[in-house]
Amino acid sequence: MTTLAWTDKLVLNQPTLDTTHQEFVELLNAFGAALDGGGDALPDYHALLAHTEAHFAMEEDWMARCGFEPQNCHASQHAMVLNVMREALRYATELNDREPLNILRTELAGWFPQHAEMMDAALVFTMEQRGFDPATGECREAVAAGAGHSCGSGSCG
Repeated sequence: MTTLAWTDKLVLNQPTLDTTHQEFVELLNAFGAALDGGGDALPDYHALLAHTEAHFAMEEDWMARCGFEPQNCHASQHAMVLNVMREALRYATELNDREPLNILRTELAGWFPQHAEMMDAALVFTMEQRGFDPATGECREAVAAGAGHSCGSGSCG
């Protein structure tokens, strides 16, 4: 059973981010398959967590370079997800309770498409508007810190 299917709705037309998102979906599915298989899902979970940490760090670097406020709602959502993921890992390893991993699989599969379609799409839009090149880390438009409101869009503040 697939935990989350990759669909065209998840494509944001930003190659680096689309590749990272596809990898996230693949790792989430591998983790889900390991859970369903009844074996040790922790190696797959560790891979998913490590990827998610790097994925979010990449996006947050882009946000900083595009002038998002340091404490923005997009980065706050990342922090919340990582905290929950780390706590589920703690339950699994220290308390030998794997139920939070099962719950988290379902929650991540529901959360991710909404996050990508809203938060990440707004990030890509802001990057395009400001002429940000992820390959070089350079912004065509000089951006003052905090210029992007709290999530990079004018609707949040």
